[in-house]
Amino acid sequence: MMRLYRIYYSLIFLFVLTGTEVFAQVTPPASATGHVIAEIIPVFSASETSQLNFGRFSPGPQGGKIILTPQSTISVLGSVFKGPGTHNAASFYISGDDDAAYSITLPASPVIITHTASAKTMLVDNWSSVPSPGIGTGMLQGGYQVVYVGATLNVGTLYDNPVGIYTGTYTITFDFN
Repeated sequence: MMRLYRIYYSLIFLFVLTGTEVFAQVTPPASATGHVIAEIIPVFSASETSQLNFGRFSPGPQGGKIILTPQSTISVLGSVFKGPGTHNAASFYISGDDDAAYSITLPASPVIITHTASAKTMLVDNWSSVPSPGIGTGMLQGGYQVVYVGATLNVGTLYDNPVGIYTGTYTITFDFN
């Protein structure tokens, strides 16, 4: 029986020792990695939908001007002869917040367009637009608006402006108010 008590006490001692170890263990903290997302979107954007096109014409002995309005009507002054084909005002698609006001700034200086095969040039000036240029003159209705742009092309003589295509670029600024 003594032997039985020793086994019994040994088991109790082992149980107490093992139980103490189980309860003495510390559980390590749990951690997780979180993610952050942010996206910047354009509040206001503009893109050209139609190029400014003065059409086909022939310079006369004195040259002249081609006036293209934002409504795509054309007037010819001087000795310039309007040819067949199409012409059109430029158009820009403006988008952003519904009912947002914006400003339009047209080129302040003449823009040079250059003959594609020579160094001959013509000047484009007297820029106009619908809506008119100025601070807060544009208003997005339903989140968009189309802006139409016209200008005047100054044409020289046939010597100054030989037959061919003339191209160039210009910058119009649309500023969200």
